Amino acid sequence: MSTEVDPYGAHADQNLGQLARRQDLPAERIVAGSIMQRPELIDELVDVVDPVDFTLEQHAWVWYAVDELRNEMTVAGGGISPFAIDSKLQAWRASGRMPCVPLDAVRLSMIYDQGQPASAEYFGRTVAKLAEANRLIELGLKAQQIGMAADFDRDTAMATAQAALDAVVRDNQHSTPGTLGDLLPMVFQRAVTPPDLSNRIPTGIRDLDELTGGFAPRRLIIVGARPGVGKTTLANTFVRASAVNNKIPTLFVSLEMGREELALCIVSAEATVALHHLDKGNCTDMDMRKLHATSDRLAEAPLHIEDTPHVTMAHLRNLIRTLIRTIGLRYVVLDYLQLAQAPKAESRQVAVGQMSRALKLMAKEFDIPIVVLAQLNRGNEQRTDKRPVIADLRESGSIEQDADIVILLHRPDMYEPESPRAGECDLIVDKHRGGARSTITVAAQMHYARLVDMAPDFTQQEAA
Repeated sequence: MSTEVDPYGAHADQNLGQLARRQDLPAERIVAGSIMQRPELIDELVDVVDPVDFTLEQHAWVWYAVDELRNEMTVAGGGISPFAIDSKLQAWRASGRMPCVPLDAVRLSMIYDQGQPASAEYFGRTVAKLAEANRLIELGLKAQQIGMAADFDRDTAMATAQAALDAVVRDNQHSTPGTLGDLLPMVFQRAVTPPDLSNRIPTGIRDLDELTGGFAPRRLIIVGARPGVGKTTLANTFVRASAVNNKIPTLFVSLEMGREELALCIVSAEATVALHHLDKGNCTDMDMRKLHATSDRLAEAPLHIEDTPHVTMAHLRNLIRTLIRTIGLRYVVLDYLQLAQAPKAESRQVAVGQMSRALKLMAKEFDIPIVVLAQLNRGNEQRTDKRPVIADLRESGSIEQDADIVILLHRPDMYEPESPRAGECDLIVDKHRGGARSTITVAAQMHYARLVDMAPDFTQQEAA
């Protein structure tokens, strides 16, 4: 393979093996020369180009030398001489810090003279764009190697490839710190402006919507309960409210129930047909009329159900990203946390903490609310008062810390069958970042696999 020889002192493909790369060496020299003439340009270019974007390693080391020398020297509006840079590079080479042969003083002087500070940003973007193209080329070769591997694993391979694809285009959109004074107008405006609820996700529980305003983007909501209390039933209520009743693209990830079983529960709740009738195949004529009456609405619901067992956080992240791109996904419900495939860690608590943190970061990264069901330990069963508390969450430390909202479920009739509150379920909002805590009581219509508001209109609707 022929190599382009850089007249300024090195092969263009040095240290690149047999991988052909796209490059613009004159643009790299202009950027390097510009920061030599005006070292403060580094602060302006940091969000445009990274020194690792240079295809010629020596150019990157010029950047590093200028960056260090400008902090060591007083440069009053002037540049840093090629001889000072040469001295720094030679010292780094002698100490073993610099792995390649540095450009000498003569070539550094030639680069200095080619600097164009006024055009540095333009040429910096040229270098950065070609670096993205090179990372894409490298990704293609890496994907080929992964696909040809004898131990190919689909989930691991796709997650690795997606993460590499994300790294092709570097996110340079850094926020600029603002002063409190800059933020005050926003505070005063918000004080007299009701929140925009168009991007909130309704829960299907009126009092919960009034308390939270609906689930906001970037929120991690934890729903905790002992087995059989109604975690999945509440999740069904949530996804019906979003996907069926409001046409919000929703992903329901179930690690406990299969998609067919979940479909039965959702249809039962929406059509008010007893779940055991559906499950046993003995629906009445009235049941079938109800099913047909709701079939169109259910068929049009943008609800996607994933029931792959042992889902990893990498797989879930890749799935969310794909659905955001393809269907405009806005909402995720995961049932339930402790069944997800945990990463390797020194303890189960650390592993669960890593998963809860990963879920919170996904909610922030993709700007969507994520509801995660979690199982409680037996702590409440050992107390006289059976109501759960947030400390009953298994491996609760990290989960509690990462969550924006924690909702705990309690059904009195599970511990006292003759309870006067039979058929009721308490939604205990034990943590509500930025809002009040409260206990909301709903009707547990378990034969319909749903929780509904304790309100006259629901009672009348059921009587009808």
